[in-house]
Amino acid sequence: METPENMNNFLTDIIDEDIAAGLTEQIHTRFPPEPNGYLHIGSAKAIYINWSIAKKYGGKFNLRFDDTNPVREDDEYVQSILQDVEWLTGEAPSGGVYYGSDYFETCYECAVALIKAGKAYVCDLSQEQMREMRGTLTEPGKDSPYRNRTVEENLELFEGMRAGKYADGSRTLRARIDMASPNMNMRDPAIYRIVRAHHHRQGDAWCIYPLYDFAHPIQDAIEGITHSMCSLEFENHRPLYEWVVDNCPLPHHPKQREFARLNITNTVMSKRYLRQLVFENYVDGWDDPRMPTLCGLRRRGYTPSAILEFVRRAGIAKANSLVDIRLLEYCIREELNDTALRRIAVTEPLKLTITNYPEGKTETFPLPNNPRDEAAGTREVPFTGTLYIEKSDFAEVPPPKYQRLRLGGEVRLMGAYIVRCNEIVKDENGGIVELKCTADLETGNGMPADGRKVKGTIHWVSAAHAIDGSCCLYDNLFTIEDVNAVPEDTNYLDYLNPDSLKKLEGCKLEPSLAEVPEGTRMQFVRMGYFIKDSKTGCYDRIVTLKDSFGKTLAK
Repeated sequence: METPENMNNFLTDIIDEDIAAGLTEQIHTRFPPEPNGYLHIGSAKAIYINWSIAKKYGGKFNLRFDDTNPVREDDEYVQSILQDVEWLTGEAPSGGVYYGSDYFETCYECAVALIKAGKAYVCDLSQEQMREMRGTLTEPGKDSPYRNRTVEENLELFEGMRAGKYADGSRTLRARIDMASPNMNMRDPAIYRIVRAHHHRQGDAWCIYPLYDFAHPIQDAIEGITHSMCSLEFENHRPLYEWVVDNCPLPHHPKQREFARLNITNTVMSKRYLRQLVFENYVDGWDDPRMPTLCGLRRRGYTPSAILEFVRRAGIAKANSLVDIRLLEYCIREELNDTALRRIAVTEPLKLTITNYPEGKTETFPLPNNPRDEAAGTREVPFTGTLYIEKSDFAEVPPPKYQRLRLGGEVRLMGAYIVRCNEIVKDENGGIVELKCTADLETGNGMPADGRKVKGTIHWVSAAHAIDGSCCLYDNLFTIEDVNAVPEDTNYLDYLNPDSLKKLEGCKLEPSLAEVPEGTRMQFVRMGYFIKDSKTGCYDRIVTLKDSFGKTLAK
């Protein structure tokens, strides 16, 4: 994986130019999430950019909560964000943890300074009236009838707003810029609104709150942020950002630059959509393993290193694109292939009886913990005359080129004997319930005595030693590739995948799985990579064993 020290992209090019020109010395970045939901993998890109750039230049990285809208913000989200940022980066933010709400008094003072300079005014228009008078991309907006209030009147009204004299939404403070500006964001934007809501940190101390476009540049300037890197939708907001820092009494002039957001196939990352999925019970909470949230990915078994590698491979650019979710799966699969312990789990068990195996006998066979890592050693797996194999490893009517077990056919039991199927036992409904086989008891771990070749190898567990468990097999939450571009007259919920979760009960697991340390990622041989769910005790499939995406990358 590329380290922060040697990463290069168009943002680092900008910083290199600023350093060469003597415009900045110590680089200072920030990640400013709003605590109104849980972080998702799109947030991971913003974290990675700001954290890794600070690392590259030996600078500082701040975590600052954008808690200027009390209506949906909550300490639950604050705590989850703190946990996610430290989990992803492996460390606390080097520049510290801050809250936008701690700067409310400074924001208020900046607003008063703008009023005194004739650059802000109190407006009595409703949101709808402001929208109607804003104009269009081809037509200028119309001045508010309250635009020319005197400085004294504006100061008195703004003080009254803070004192709670007026109803919610009855007045706003607007920046006095240019209603004919070609940039709609510069047409006298609102910078303060009246909202009576309990704030998670400030309580009921305030009933007016600064809007993001006003508060954010002030917060950056106070903290000494040198480069305020944000997603591409804020590019048109940059002139307002610069207007605020140019016209307010601030100690520092940060620079805003934008990058493309991370969009992934078969996935939503709109907080509004994610909240709906959670609060309307389409998923099992914010940490549902199908969710793109960082806590969901963590519960699913994804590692910080795999997520960061995915973000790096997806690239940092200015052009929006849609990244194949299989790239994320490829990154975790490549990592786990080298690191995960191998274990045996029969997810859909079918009984196999070896009729010529000595009754009551138990022996063990050494199986590798990880064939790619000799240092991982082996473990002894018990073997008896009654086993469980996967239902899918037997076919009564096998397709062409089938190499697993069939009536009259042979397979190797992984690490043990070769067996031949001699008889099928069915229940009253015609379902196969047992296979009766004979074993070549001379084979063990070696080749048959007569040198014949057996192509198929299947996994197994001893019926007498197996422990019961359940497995959850996950698939994409949505069936449509680009969830942000659903056809007209449809809703994104119309494309929820009904097969995104398949729970398998009655699985049979090798006895070593009776005690598994929390967070242990394992390959269930031939089945995929799994982790024990921290909430349910079920084994969640992190990712399948194979995918053609690796070949696509190689090309």
